[in-house]
Amino acid sequence: MLAAARGPLPAPDATVAYGDDPEQRVDLYGAEEPGAPRAVLLHGGFWRQAYDRGYLVPFAAALVARGVAVALPEYRRVGGGGGWPATFEDVRAGLAALPGNGPLVLVGHSAGAHLALLAAARRPDRVAATVGVGALADLRRAAELGLGAGAVAAFLAQGAADPLDGPRPPAPVLLAHGAEDAQVPPEVARGYAERHGARLALLPGTGHYAPFIPGSTAGTWLLAEIVEAVRRA
Repeated sequence: MLAAARGPLPAPDATVAYGDDPEQRVDLYGAEEPGAPRAVLLHGGFWRQAYDRGYLVPFAAALVARGVAVALPEYRRVGGGGGWPATFEDVRAGLAALPGNGPLVLVGHSAGAHLALLAAARRPDRVAATVGVGALADLRRAAELGLGAGAVAAFLAQGAADPLDGPRPPAPVLLAHGAEDAQVPPEVARGYAERHGARLALLPGTGHYAPFIPGSTAGTWLLAEIVEAVRRA
């Protein structure tokens, strides 16, 4: 995962609980305006308890600095009461609990992109756009490649839905993928883009995490893409 940021991370402006479990929380960053759009960042980590939303806080702060309100959900994960379907049910509940009625731009990283793509297809009422970064968009292919040291195969064995087989989200989908991504090779996103008409952007010289480092070339590009998606929402 990304190295811990130096110094204290910015605290959320508010936190919303959507269940009784301590993990069922959504941190809110930035001023909320009635009816205004919000970016929702869904973290990755192969759905495992060892990984949480913390590494996305600097990126959330960078979006807020650009005038974008951000929601950063946590959800139960494998090893902490999650798994399929509980993990996805938490994401859906977290989205439903967000304050206001403005449009949402879903931004998912890796396993978080898997959850974002499912949410965009199954609960599209507020979703204006979806951005999947290093997306686990084709679970069968990811399982064949043994990604996550077997985590994908295990999640599939629980009955997890594969975005590749699901309906096409009605709102636009951008898949951004590092050309040098060793954790989730670009081919795992390519099949989804071809089947569902998503825009696929391959980022040269970029690995799995660089798009979420605000000062990196890939991070600067991704921030601009999200700001534009929010502007259009």
